Amino acid sequence: MCRHVAYVGPEEPLGELLVRPPHGLYRQSWAPRRQRYGTVNADGFGVGWYAQGDPVPARYRRAGPVWADLSFADLARVVRTRALLAAVRDATLSGADAEAAAAPFAAGTWLFSHNGAVPGWPGSLAPLVPSLSAEDVLSLEARNDSAFVWALVLARLRAGDDEGRALAETVLEVAAAAPGSRLNLLLTNGDTVIATAWGDTLWYLTRAGGGTVVASEPYDDDPHWREVPDRTLLAANRTDVLLTPLKEPGDAPTSAGAPAPVREPLT
Repeated sequence: MCRHVAYVGPEEPLGELLVRPPHGLYRQSWAPRRQRYGTVNADGFGVGWYAQGDPVPARYRRAGPVWADLSFADLARVVRTRALLAAVRDATLSGADAEAAAAPFAAGTWLFSHNGAVPGWPGSLAPLVPSLSAEDVLSLEARNDSAFVWALVLARLRAGDDEGRALAETVLEVAAAAPGSRLNLLLTNGDTVIATAWGDTLWYLTRAGGGTVVASEPYDDDPHWREVPDRTLLAANRTDVLLTPLKEPGDAPTSAGAPAPVREPLT
């Protein structure tokens, strides 16, 4: 349904992560190698990045395909960042929200993306609406499942949940309400990347020169890419990656963070 990527590490031009790699997000917009659902991601794109000394990210989003934006390559060539989150979109349902429906969504220091789909949207998630305030519902940035999932995550973050718990509990809540949902979520605050693998592909790379990339699929053939198992919460910073299994809805009651995490060896 989409492809997305996040990075934290030494400062890099956007293009070094998104455009220059032979199978980077730019190319994944028309020729993804590991996408299980859909084939072309031409329903919008976006990139959010953090400038030196500013904790609030900037965003550049458009409603059309990234290859049709003649300014993007120039922007990506010269803008440098220590952290980014970017996505190309294959819309689950057509709609009129244009670039507002394109990830990344943002609030404060956070950037967020959803790769997947919620079956039965919007009716399947109607039972979750009471968990949000009226203001949250009325201020949804777009009328799609991803914007609603972001509202659920953001409500937990604002209530004091740490980022890992906010993503994990939201995934379990949505999956219980709409079985069969695909919920690969990606969240960054500019220093860490938190992600879930739930129904679609997710990979990570600890770069030899420093930094960590988390992506729907590898952007090159570096043998150090590692696939994240399905039903897993990933937490990464510039040097470490931590994987924690997520419980399926209906499993024995336990905290979402109860399974023992595994710190991945960095090679």
